[in-house]
Amino acid sequence: MTGGGRDRATRLGAAMDLRFEESVRAFVDRVTDWGLNHVELKREYLYAHPAAPTPRDLAALGRERDVTFTLHAPFRDWNLGSFNDASRRASVEQVIRTLDDAAAANAGAVVVHGGSVPRRYPERVRTTARRNAISSLSACAAHAARVGVPLCLENQPRSDSAVRHTTTPDDLAATLDAVDADPEWLRVTLDVGHATVNGVDWRTFADRFGDRIEVVHLHDNDGDSDAHDPLPAYEPVVEGTTAAYYVFEMKRVGDVAACVGAGR
Repeated sequence: MTGGGRDRATRLGAAMDLRFEESVRAFVDRVTDWGLNHVELKREYLYAHPAAPTPRDLAALGRERDVTFTLHAPFRDWNLGSFNDASRRASVEQVIRTLDDAAAANAGAVVVHGGSVPRRYPERVRTTARRNAISSLSACAAHAARVGVPLCLENQPRSDSAVRHTTTPDDLAATLDAVDADPEWLRVTLDVGHATVNGVDWRTFADRFGDRIEVVHLHDNDGDSDAHDPLPAYEPVVEGTTAAYYVFEMKRVGDVAACVGAGR
């Protein structure tokens, strides 16, 4: 069983947020009307959405509308770097199920976060959490190789309350290097807005990780908070990277429209 996005041309699309009221099919209709041809779905958000499509439904919809999909692994209630090993194993299982769904849906990639731990906890706990994150990512990347769907580790925004393991280019590189995985199947999601709020130019990530970047999340902010504002000047990012999928990641449907000039 293999994912279907590896041999396809570059795609430009949008992520469907929990706040959006449309069905997945209606959202696909909307973005294709705007000239987009890709949709990213947060798997855990589908749990709360009425009439959520099955992986088979997504595969059929993709063929019908010439749309590709990526999936985002659960992250709100899950943590690959949990220092509680039972919670860590449950989180790994969630990512593995997402990879299985992605393969069945003919999706091209699964985006994943690299785990976190509260800063206030003792150093020994933070050390355990990072070790658990590496172990979790190794297990998930091995499954990605088995099902033929790349697992794409995302650079995260810094947090005052939690240590996240992929906020800077150095941190992301160290995490990738520590994971026992084939680089073909453990790849990178470059989140432009997260880079901005961390005070890092997205080009620094692009220069560092090059063609290992499989997915790019497109959004903007003022440098103070991870606002997920529109990014209408997205073309330089597309021109400056070689990813397979570019995804507008907004909190409002209208903000996606603003990025592509829809409704003008």
